[in-house]
Amino acid sequence: MGILNVTPDSFSDGGHFLDPQRALAHVERMVSEGADLVDIGAESTRPGSRAIDEQEELRRLKPVLDVIGKRATVPLSIDTRKAGVAERAIDWGAVLINDISALEHDPRMGEVIARTRAGLVLMHMRGTPQTMQQYCRYDNVVEEVRDYLGSRLNHAEGIGIAREHVLIDPGIGFAKNEQQNLSLLKGLGSLQQLGRPVLVGVSNKSFIGTITGQPIDQRIMGTAAAVAAAVWGGARIVRVHDVGSIREVVRMSEAIAQA
Repeated sequence: MGILNVTPDSFSDGGHFLDPQRALAHVERMVSEGADLVDIGAESTRPGSRAIDEQEELRRLKPVLDVIGKRATVPLSIDTRKAGVAERAIDWGAVLINDISALEHDPRMGEVIARTRAGLVLMHMRGTPQTMQQYCRYDNVVEEVRDYLGSRLNHAEGIGIAREHVLIDPGIGFAKNEQQNLSLLKGLGSLQQLGRPVLVGVSNKSFIGTITGQPIDQRIMGTAAAVAAAVWGGARIVRVHDVGSIREVVRMSEAIAQA
């Protein structure tokens, strides 16, 4: 899963792809490098980020989807917590909604997903992007994340969302500290018990910088190691910025895992 942020303030590439033609060129480059799908976000969810309203999110998203939706050769995912944004994005060609709140932020989101039969990513997070790093206390982070995602899977199914349309994401970096992120990567196999494909996003995140001492734009090797661990742990999708390099990591990791 290649990442396209159409935001002025995302932690890794904020402001780079606000222009629709530049965004399209980036998507085409990621696809040529091996992206199987592209996740588009118009609201930053980095720790401490400022929330925006639905109209502003749509204002950023529409011109990009107007261009990319007609040209994309891979499925498009939309990273949003808002049902109104999800609904419009699906009308504009998106087939997957990546909801970091696991249907908890907007009570209408579940109805939109059930009615449109779109795919859904349920992610673990506590609090909001503004407050989440205040909620990093766990007795057993792997078990608690697994149990939460299991409960949200059951909730989604109970409101009419087909279980086979759902992916799960442990939410690396969302209400987790460095050690908890490492524990989740090491214990990722526990999520296999839920019977749904696991998506993992580690690309350039702060825990990699803490461990390696590298700034955001120099975390490719740390990201590669974390992606390899995720693949060995059973992740089926990895969400990354550097598609070409990480595609090679995924191929080698899969080959070793299957040897």
